[in-house]
Amino acid sequence: MNFAIERGNFQLAGEASSKIKGRLLQLGFPGNLIRRVAIATYEAEMNLVIHSYGGTIEARIEPGKVTITVNDVGPGIPDLDKAMKAGFSTAPEEIREMGFGAGMGLPNMRNCSSEFRIDSVVGKGTTIKMVIS
Repeated sequence: MNFAIERGNFQLAGEASSKIKGRLLQLGFPGNLIRRVAIATYEAEMNLVIHSYGGTIEARIEPGKVTITVNDVGPGIPDLDKAMKAGFSTAPEEIREMGFGAGMGLPNMRNCSSEFRIDSVVGKGTTIKMVIS
């Protein structure tokens, strides 16, 4: 399953994670795995909408596991260690006023994943790979 995510499009934000969740339900995946996939994918999707210039989410579904790959074109993350700390956020005030930008996106993605990898190049973008099993 592949999804293009637009910068700033809050109207469609959450659509990719919802469609992936629906497919996993159809396939009979366990509830706990579906919950973790949905949370991790939603957090990634919101990060694309808020922080990037747009990007993609790919979900590869295999027996017993789901691999989510997120690619964006964006500013990149200058300090990954800081960005991975719960509560750290670079979201602007208007995003926080909408209820987003609490600084839990990357920590939630990592916590929901069996395997988590993030690579970022400042000025180019970020790639996240999450395996949830």
